[in-house]
Amino acid sequence: MSDFKPKDPNFKSRVADSFHRQAVMRTIGAELTAVTPGRVAIGMSHAAELTQQHGFLHAGIVATALDSACGYAAFSLMPADAAVLTIEFKVNLLAPAEGKGFSFEAEVVKPGRTIMVSEGRAYCVDGGARKLLATMTATIMVVSNRAGLKG
Repeated sequence: MSDFKPKDPNFKSRVADSFHRQAVMRTIGAELTAVTPGRVAIGMSHAAELTQQHGFLHAGIVATALDSACGYAAFSLMPADAAVLTIEFKVNLLAPAEGKGFSFEAEVVKPGRTIMVSEGRAYCVDGGARKLLATMTATIMVVSNRAGLKG
């Protein structure tokens, strides 16, 4: 783990403001639980309407939450006028996503001026126990001065 310096001293509020504009995060019941420079955590509870036919949290929901965690980890290091777009990701589903709650945690492994790489991990959280469910590697693009895109 590296200690990153954000380019925007107000990175926490900027990340939170952007996160709260994401309708998909509201739809799945996800909440921003931690923001530090280059690191983000998102939590959510189990919801039957987000499961697949076996009762596990759908892989698409896992990927969606991990994508947001990876993107916001990178976004926390970007300048105040920048926006974030994912340009590629790979997910490894390691175990069925079952349990009462989930945590999606990501950190930047390679910061850059135009491209950043983040790694994420999804966990089932039941009481004090945590079980690794999935990993993600995401490539994130820093977007500035593009009409219609806001951080």
